[in-house]
Amino acid sequence: MGKQFQALSEAHTQFIAEQKVFFVGTAVDQGRVNISPKGMHTLKVLSPHQLVWLNVTGSGNETAAHVQQNARMTIMFMALSGDPLILRVYGQAKVIHKHDTEWDTWISQFDPLPGARQIFVLNIELVQTSCGMSVPYMDYVGEREQLNDWAAAKGEAGIADYWQAKNHTSIDGLPTYIQGKGID
Repeated sequence: MGKQFQALSEAHTQFIAEQKVFFVGTAVDQGRVNISPKGMHTLKVLSPHQLVWLNVTGSGNETAAHVQQNARMTIMFMALSGDPLILRVYGQAKVIHKHDTEWDTWISQFDPLPGARQIFVLNIELVQTSCGMSVPYMDYVGEREQLNDWAAAKGEAGIADYWQAKNHTSIDGLPTYIQGKGID
């Protein structure tokens, strides 16, 4: 049932493009494992060996804290319609913040989103597929706009205040460096 690949195939890339949601898993040596659901058309496959996704402001910032301590990341996609399939992408990730010099280069890959806070670049080490036969069928109704509306209403200054209050450390107290090293 399960198969492993050293890179994404064209079929894998097409499957990823069709998915409306994906899940990001990260962990450090000590502390909690984090699994975050993502959507909003924020992920792009750049090559068979690399993908990139835009992270927007949310209630926590575990992924950024974890990746800066331990770069391993797993991204999982699953078919909620059509033929069953689960696809996991394993690799080493790098976080790029708005204050990093690379930001302007990477942000051009994406449509603008209010509250954009980091970009993650994943260098792929392994791709694994499995059957997904136990995953239920789900109907896609549409995107939720509440997060975009919330971020737009806050504005840049309000988002910066929110990052300071809610996003500068993980739930285990690890720094995220969202506003720069020495600031968090």
